[in-house]
Amino acid sequence: MTVTSTVRIPASTRNLKGSDKVAALLLAMGKPVAGRLLKHFDPLELRQITKSASGLGAVPTPVLEALVEEFSAHFSNGLDLLGNAGEAEQLLTGAFSPEQVADILSDVLGSSNSSMWEKLAGIPENVFATYLLKEHPQTTAFILSKLSSSHAAKISAQLPRDFRNDVMRRMLALEPVQDSTLRSIEGVLQEDLLNAAARHSGASPHSRMANIINQLEPEEMEDVLQSLTLARPKEVEILKRLLFSFDDMLKLSVKARSTLFDKIPTERVVLALRGTEAAFRDAVLSSLTSRARRLVESELDDGSVVSPRDVAKARRAIADLVLEMAQRNEIEITPTELDAA
Repeated sequence: MTVTSTVRIPASTRNLKGSDKVAALLLAMGKPVAGRLLKHFDPLELRQITKSASGLGAVPTPVLEALVEEFSAHFSNGLDLLGNAGEAEQLLTGAFSPEQVADILSDVLGSSNSSMWEKLAGIPENVFATYLLKEHPQTTAFILSKLSSSHAAKISAQLPRDFRNDVMRRMLALEPVQDSTLRSIEGVLQEDLLNAAARHSGASPHSRMANIINQLEPEEMEDVLQSLTLARPKEVEILKRLLFSFDDMLKLSVKARSTLFDKIPTERVVLALRGTEAAFRDAVLSSLTSRARRLVESELDDGSVVSPRDVAKARRAIADLVLEMAQRNEIEITPTELDAA
């Protein structure tokens, strides 16, 4: 990470967007930690963050301190940082293969961001149509031309007849647009539709932070929580209710545990239960089918010696599956009183 003592505040950094803030924090964290976090972003988010990092410019210490406060983070140095294309590439190098880095950077530097257009398929047709009605017919024609034919057809069906027919005529005569124009349209759609949808999806800053912390190793998780407790103790209490590890298995209802363990290989359950207390083990075993329970109990009683690393890996895999299933609303991590075991 390149640092500079400049106190210049470019206009582009005075009102940072969400992706700018993420890029600044990741750059400040340094490559090892940032590399681990980057692996948990999807391709669209990576492109937005890389684009922001490459054009971030100088970020003075006061701005960093404001970001740290906002995200309940903790930094000990007082140096400013400089975000540019080179820093963006360095941020990705090591976390991803050279081919993946090249693909992400090529999107940022000019080629079509196809993953963003694919994500737009998740926007409800009526919402998309209402948004397009505010645009010029020529802009609407171009946007519809970039979508899949089925999605474009569903959106077109929601448009008023005269507007739709005008758009269709324009689509027949569309010409290629400059990369700068394409990027401008993509940026607006990203902010107005995709980011807006994410903001209204119920995902809170606490949920987002919890998703990140949940992916850390136990010692790293503990270190982060201790650091956050010093700055925002009340916020940490909220965060703790959103965190999940294998030791939190009893937070799940009996029904949720049964649903979970139906998806886990028996050998992984055996590994994860090695070294657990009897009460905890019995609670997990009660969630298994009779046959699976007999198999697990037989394996646990054989006296085999296993690597603590393998045990930790199995527990992490199960905890990750819990979080994935919770995100898909297949189970709830914190059951209601009626559901609780």
